[in-house]
Amino acid sequence: MACIGILTFSDGRDFVSADLDAFCRQRESRLRKELEARGHHVLPMVAPISSNEAAVRLAREMDSRSPDLTIYHYPVWAFPHFTMLAATATRGQVLLYSAMEPEQPGMVGLLAGGGALDQVGRPHERVLGPLGDPSVGRRLDVALRAAAAVARLRGMTFGRIGGRPMGMYTAASNADQWIERFGVDVEEIDQWEIVRRSEHVDDAAVVRGRQWLERHAAGVHYDGRSLTPKLLERQIRAYYAVRELIDEWNLDFAGIKGQPELTNHFATMDVAEAVLNDPYDWDGPKEPFVCATESDMDGALTMQILKLLSGLPVLFADVRHYHADIDVWDLANSGQHATWYAARSDDPLENLRRVHFYPEVFFFPAGGASVHHIAAPGEATFARLSRYDHRYRLQVTKGRFVDLGEAEHTRLARASTFEWPHAFARFDAPAQSFLSAFGANHVHAIPGDWTEELRAVSRRLAIDYHDLDAG
Repeated sequence: MACIGILTFSDGRDFVSADLDAFCRQRESRLRKELEARGHHVLPMVAPISSNEAAVRLAREMDSRSPDLTIYHYPVWAFPHFTMLAATATRGQVLLYSAMEPEQPGMVGLLAGGGALDQVGRPHERVLGPLGDPSVGRRLDVALRAAAAVARLRGMTFGRIGGRPMGMYTAASNADQWIERFGVDVEEIDQWEIVRRSEHVDDAAVVRGRQWLERHAAGVHYDGRSLTPKLLERQIRAYYAVRELIDEWNLDFAGIKGQPELTNHFATMDVAEAVLNDPYDWDGPKEPFVCATESDMDGALTMQILKLLSGLPVLFADVRHYHADIDVWDLANSGQHATWYAARSDDPLENLRRVHFYPEVFFFPAGGASVHHIAAPGEATFARLSRYDHRYRLQVTKGRFVDLGEAEHTRLARASTFEWPHAFARFDAPAQSFLSAFGANHVHAIPGDWTEELRAVSRRLAIDYHDLDAG
């Protein structure tokens, strides 16, 4: 849901604007009702703008309410300098809308105002057409969701817990570039804080978490060495420790380095990362919290944008392997996948019935549980922020998670690292085009087609949109 302001522009001749006042208000009321019916919050109405003084005053008044987006509404011909003056007083994002009704030249007013904004390089979106047209409603929804995501991103804080892992350049980003381009600050936190705080977590809460997983998961496969009840409890303690850091530092999303210090000497963060990204834990429902493994900053930022657009848990995975013979990608990375992806059910127990907790593999001598499951099938959008010659781009392809049957899933998972979670996918992007151009080893996804929203986000952030489907 977006918070929206509306400024309706009218004619600058007083005898004309007086005659058009009722028409302008009626058309704004109709726009307002349409937006509210679509689930958006619309700020209180102000008078139609018909003078230079009103353009500045009313735009400042609307801007002071901090809308995610301000709609400049043109039901009639409007003097273009009103648009320009309002734009000087509007700090946030702007969308120009006209219903294109033939009885009044509202489209002319929009084009004149939009052209003037173009001349001075003021970014804006345009939507034209009747509200009853489904394609118009879709374009409005795309623009408003993108605007809300960008507006809410600005002012957020990312918790970078542990620094760069294993020399990964693509996991480390410049804090000054982030605050300038995205409005996001970076808080550096030593991952020793996870170890230290874990010792003080309430024992009863930890036992409750372990027993909940043992009771509802498809299996907790203790082996007495790499996975024991004590090690699983240590991972649950780490989850609570990270939650404490989130609250104390007011973090909006985060990443945990993990390797090699924690994975060699404490425990893997697989359980903590999976459950943080879930919309629930053993204590009940909660909002998904984006947490990227290997403290992947651009990965976490991609995930946060996808979450802000959709409200859904976001997948994080390595692009582990491409099975060319069946055109299937194996997307897997330790225990990072939210368990929600096992069935994509609102019922946590339905998801957990498909989740196994296996002993960690030899990469991680400290041990703990890896969170194994296979992503449920369905359409998905795959995306990744990456940098080319220091410039940000958003790389996107559509695709789908596929159901190949239990036997084939097992065969493919055992061909790589069985104990990890797997999402078997087909991309619309040709494999060679993807591999030649993709700018990271991690990819991220949410169910559904979000490509138009991501195009709009890219425009609003002034970064390049790279459609991997097109090569």
